[in-house]
Amino acid sequence: MRILGIDPGLAITGWAVVDFDKDGNPIPIDYGAITTPKGLTVSQRLSEIYKDMNSLVKKFKPEYAGVETLLFYNNAKTAISVGEARGVVLLVFENSNIPIKEFSPLQVKSAVTGYGKADKRQVQENVMRFCKLDSIPKPDDAADAIAIAIATNRLV
Repeated sequence: MRILGIDPGLAITGWAVVDFDKDGNPIPIDYGAITTPKGLTVSQRLSEIYKDMNSLVKKFKPEYAGVETLLFYNNAKTAISVGEARGVVLLVFENSNIPIKEFSPLQVKSAVTGYGKADKRQVQENVMRFCKLDSIPKPDDAADAIAIAIATNRLV
């Protein structure tokens, strides 16, 4: 099974394409981040995320998508921009007929570490170990996207 995991954000949207073997072991195919410059308008940044997400879907043809939900932010402006980026990501998947599974950060951490309040480093180290990587994927948003793909596989 091929899953595209997404850690949405307006400035940085982490993504990871992960295949899973018959035993459920993750095999990362590719990962990275969509970055949008601060100087662009919000609508231009969302358009860039939309174009790049469509390119990823066309290139990798995922069977499922996993997207992290927006829990809450102390900064309302940040919450709104992340929500807008999530909306674009969900639209791309819906328009591409890709089933979407959404997970809270707590669910992702639980699926990857067994503990919902694990810190970022614990999640990253487990991603590295599960995927048999030599180092923690960079940027952090890509490592988070791999964790979201793993959670999607385990919780679907």
